[in-house]
Amino acid sequence: MRLNRTVTCLALASALTSHAALAETTTLRIAHVWPGGSMIDQELFQAWAQSVEEASQGRLEVEVYPGQTLTKSDKAYESTASGIADIGASAQGYTAGRFPLTQVVELPGVSASSRQGSCILQSLYDEGHLDAEYADTRPLFLFTTGPGYLHTRNTPVETPDDLDGLRLRRPTPLVGDMFERLGAQAVGMPAPDVFTAMQRGVVDGLSFNWEGMKTFRLNELASHHTEVPLYDLSLFATMSQRTYDGLPDDLQRVIDEHSGLEWSLRAAEVYDELIRQGRQEAEAAGDDFVVIDNALDHPDWGPVLQETTDHYLEEVGGEAVDIYEAAMDLQEKCSA
Repeated sequence: MRLNRTVTCLALASALTSHAALAETTTLRIAHVWPGGSMIDQELFQAWAQSVEEASQGRLEVEVYPGQTLTKSDKAYESTASGIADIGASAQGYTAGRFPLTQVVELPGVSASSRQGSCILQSLYDEGHLDAEYADTRPLFLFTTGPGYLHTRNTPVETPDDLDGLRLRRPTPLVGDMFERLGAQAVGMPAPDVFTAMQRGVVDGLSFNWEGMKTFRLNELASHHTEVPLYDLSLFATMSQRTYDGLPDDLQRVIDEHSGLEWSLRAAEVYDELIRQGRQEAEAAGDDFVVIDNALDHPDWGPVLQETTDHYLEEVGGEAVDIYEAAMDLQEKCSA
């Protein structure tokens, strides 16, 4: 009788321990660059966090650290790879030289919207073209900002010659190289720092997409806008491989179900709405607009944009041309 009671107690203790293990909560920390309370913070990252928590029945809790509060924007990928953040989100271009093949999608004329660019970038990754650049993390979804234009505080820009002598914030070295060849001074800095730099006169203007102009309040400072598509900034949301490997199989499936093209396009949906709102905001302020239609064929801007593309592909070499051609082949599919 005493033996049976002992066996029963051990079995009960084992069952309770197993139940506790199943119910154990894992906390994931997301570090991203966008301001807290912004539409991207709320409708993308907070929405992703809530969906993951619900799908895991509360076994995954997600803490979102916006606005560089956990890690700086140019350290987001490195911090994720090392496990400082469980998930990091920022721009590939903030880590200079780290993602040259990914940044092929940033070349002028590759995409015309966040949706198209995000679809092209995520598809390239899904097809295995970019595996080597993300080997030390587990990408959740990749997306883009939509076309980046020129915005200046006091100087209208109608032709490339008008850039001569201007101090312009460049989003990536790719655009910075273009600026330098046109006689401008390219100044590198993360997006959250641009408002103060422009307010203090450190820069005369910048190249940015309409989402960024709204999200980072830059429409308050810039009054001249030249809509010539210089680039389309690539972005990542990626997970620490160590964190992912430490999850049980069923929670790994939850993460897998919150990855890939579906979430890439959800990010793009938020971006394209903000692009619409950002331009509308500048229109309402009575700002000055110069619109360059068919920029790649434009007599002034076309050669500049083509030279930028040719220079970049030659400099990167290797698979860059093949990836560029694959990206262009995806244009039609991704415009649907």
